[in-house]
Amino acid sequence: MDKKKTQDTFPQLSQEKILKIMNMVKNKELSIEGALDLAQKEMCTEMEGAKSTLQMDLQDSVPGLQFNFSIYKYRRYRWQKRILQIDFNTNTIFNIEKGTLKKKFPFSQVKSCEDGEGKHFNIAFHGRPDYILETVSFEDKRKILHLMGKIVQSSSYGRPAESYFGRPTVFDVIHEGLLDLQEDGLASVKWVTYLVRLREGELSLYCVGHSGEDKNVATVAKTIHLSGGNVSVYKENECSTFTVQTKEHNYLFRIPFTVQNSMAEDVSKLQNEWVSLIGRYCQLWKNCSQAEEGFDEGGSEDEYQELVFLNEQAEALSLTVGSVEAVENKSSAPQSTPSTSSSSSQPPTVKAGIPPPPAFPPPFSRSPALKRTKAFHWDVVPQDKIQRSIWASCDHHKRKLDVSRLYDQFQMQDVLVSSGNEPSVNRGIMLNKKIAHNFNIFLKSFHIKPSQLKEKLYILHEENGGLTDEQIAALRRYLPTSKDMEMYQSFKGSPSELHVVDQFMLEMCRIPYLGQRLDLLLTIRELPVCMGDLDPLISQKIRACKQLQVSQSFVAVLEYILAIGNYLNENAGREKAKGFRLSSLTKLSLLRGKERAITLLHALVEQIFLHEPDLAKFPQELTEFEAVPGASIKGLSAEVDVLKKELENVIQCRRLIKPKTIKATTRDSQFCKELKDLIQKYEGNLSQLSKRCDEMKKLYSDTLVKFAEPQEQDCQELFGWISFFIGEFKKASAHHMS
Repeated sequence: MDKKKTQDTFPQLSQEKILKIMNMVKNKELSIEGALDLAQKEMCTEMEGAKSTLQMDLQDSVPGLQFNFSIYKYRRYRWQKRILQIDFNTNTIFNIEKGTLKKKFPFSQVKSCEDGEGKHFNIAFHGRPDYILETVSFEDKRKILHLMGKIVQSSSYGRPAESYFGRPTVFDVIHEGLLDLQEDGLASVKWVTYLVRLREGELSLYCVGHSGEDKNVATVAKTIHLSGGNVSVYKENECSTFTVQTKEHNYLFRIPFTVQNSMAEDVSKLQNEWVSLIGRYCQLWKNCSQAEEGFDEGGSEDEYQELVFLNEQAEALSLTVGSVEAVENKSSAPQSTPSTSSSSSQPPTVKAGIPPPPAFPPPFSRSPALKRTKAFHWDVVPQDKIQRSIWASCDHHKRKLDVSRLYDQFQMQDVLVSSGNEPSVNRGIMLNKKIAHNFNIFLKSFHIKPSQLKEKLYILHEENGGLTDEQIAALRRYLPTSKDMEMYQSFKGSPSELHVVDQFMLEMCRIPYLGQRLDLLLTIRELPVCMGDLDPLISQKIRACKQLQVSQSFVAVLEYILAIGNYLNENAGREKAKGFRLSSLTKLSLLRGKERAITLLHALVEQIFLHEPDLAKFPQELTEFEAVPGASIKGLSAEVDVLKKELENVIQCRRLIKPKTIKATTRDSQFCKELKDLIQKYEGNLSQLSKRCDEMKKLYSDTLVKFAEPQEQDCQELFGWISFFIGEFKKASAHHMS
């Protein structure tokens, strides 16, 4: 192989890698075609790696960097469409459905991410069930696996610093070489050659054993993540093979026969080297994984009540000890006239053999024995957010309070502190058997002949005789792989001799760009439905934000809460607040008075009816919060972002399948024209939806500023707090009026 020719063909490849590939050819490890293929993939890998590194570097400098992917989640025996958002701003993964944040997982909760067959992959979490997911494209799958790999590796680095001494970084290649991987499940077992690279957190596999793969099939480099802590390696009986076992797969590797390792001793040495190195890092990550703790969300009513109870105990104990000190002072001090007031400030007399009581913080300025109340443990607004918010002009002093009623209900009660621990509460089929079995079940309800399938792909809508959405989604899951195509294209007999499963697979192998066509049909069907679902949800968020912006009664109610909270906290020895987070609205019903049925929320309602009863009608100004909000502005924005990508994919697909010659059939021309008209229509609709989405985000950002909430605060939580408060306020009002 000519060195100059290689450099001219692949000028971006480093000199070191060119020499390495040439040596492989020299030692007969690779053919010239295989070497060219490997060099091409090496170049693509370097370019993608540089691009990914740039993206990952940007995460530290670009706020709010998010990646949105359209995926399918397997749940209750069917695949449901979702948005998978990987948010590096909050270090959180979100599962979004129609704008609603169904689940969220901090990066630290991700245990591993494993590649699956086709477009499938699996995410494992600490303390939660796994996610079985399917991407809409191989490119999306490659990006997700790359990002998840970085997340798994970074979240696993909570280990002691000394354990890293002398070790390479996770990005360095520790060991590499050519290995054969067994790929079976078809008519025969095949060994395919891969360039395998071991890094600290993963095994990367780059196929060099196939050439001239079909354009219909996208190939992705395989990655085996070691950082999940669930990978092991062991030798097989033969001296040339070993197995890497993950949670979902067993990978059987073989040391390939070459000039350099023609002796059994050489093969055994290479086998031991691979097994030893892989085993070392498998164990490293396994130890790390076992040290991980489960995830606890917290924030429940029980936790709040426990916090209140502990604070009440501490405050009551402080009062009790203070009273004892006062009595001892009085009994042990000499009798003095009223003018000798300095004696009251002397320390208590300590009797011999009796240790003094523990020291407590100095009491608040007012006498603690006079009016001590329970504290309201609200979330205080940071000082730097006050100026631009409602709290800057808030005058809670103008809100009248009947403090005697508040004190009577929320005064400190004597608490008995216990020192003990107290309890708390067929015919031969060519296709893989498992896939063939499932595909055959589907085909029994698929009343279309193999020869009719191609015609159906030219019909955009079901009502015009096209495939149903369910049929399209099912066919996408049984797309032939490159190995399937190789097998069926080598079949020389009559299709009628084959089982119906094989007949369909043979026909599917013959349809150009089948995967793209099915994706196009599904997207064309889903786009108007999705836009129709999102439009009213976005409009609802806009109305909700506008109501919050103009409601004066709601602000007045917040002023009452601020006045009540400051009264309680001032008499509990705490500082006054200038404002509180709206999350505190959910805590009003958690602070109970001396009567367990009465909460701070009931006290608020009582004060409003006493002094400004018209304010009790404030829910009429916030009608958009009557129902608990489901969709999130963050989720809706992600949905719109994904719709833009899907429409762009449709445009790209149309360019791909558009006839390239003037001899195009009438059917092809008609299909492309109809598709073009639909694209133009959807582009206009999506443009309007995008503008509405931008308006929604701007209004919500202004709302966050008005109520001194952080800009990253999600509206699903914020609007949920308000909705919950309104519902509880109505119940308390009805109780007060009865």
